[in-house]
Amino acid sequence: MRILVVEDEPTLRAQLVQAIAAAGHTVESASDGATAHYLGDVEAFDAVVLDLGLPVLDGLTVLRRWRSAGRGMPVLILTARSAWHEKVAGMDAGADDYLAKPFHMEELLARLRALLRRLAEHASAEWRCGPILLDTRQARVLVDGQPLVLTSHEFKLLSLLMQRKGEVLSRTELAEHIYPQDGDRDSNTIEVFVGRLRKKLPPGSIETVRGLGYRLVESPATA
Repeated sequence: MRILVVEDEPTLRAQLVQAIAAAGHTVESASDGATAHYLGDVEAFDAVVLDLGLPVLDGLTVLRRWRSAGRGMPVLILTARSAWHEKVAGMDAGADDYLAKPFHMEELLARLRALLRRLAEHASAEWRCGPILLDTRQARVLVDGQPLVLTSHEFKLLSLLMQRKGEVLSRTELAEHIYPQDGDRDSNTIEVFVGRLRKKLPPGSIETVRGLGYRLVESPATA
């Protein structure tokens, strides 16, 4: 498994990397939130160990941005802030587990194993919504078994809608997913991509929720 360790304290970061690597995993590390966000956004990790008190960009912000961009890897939060409201904030931001400092390395490894077991139980390379099937490994989309030709932006847009089907996603969330590194992204262009995607999907697949955004719903199979 490939694990990302995000911790700004050098000694603890080295200990975490060593212990997780000794458990048989491939480990990458980051010492600040901006680097962590970039790595988690452009590379595939099976799990992340994330400290909250990070320089440049705090851990909660990093986690919220990952989740809003559709990054679903399990995240174990580490923090010296043991107050209950910090734990709640972390879980609300999308954390899968929480461990307050100081901690025993054996407990961290046990929690990491539990997250990876749950990931293996629920992992699927194929996402479905009615007649639409998206294969994440082969980066292809089928409708009623027939291949659908999509641009890279259309595929990214559909991926997030499929991953969070039934949820209303704002134009801003969708724009951040398509243009994660572009600070000047224009959410109005999402209307164009949604319009193009609608023409390729079964009628009624993408609903507009006025004033809020869009959601993917199951539509009747095509004839």
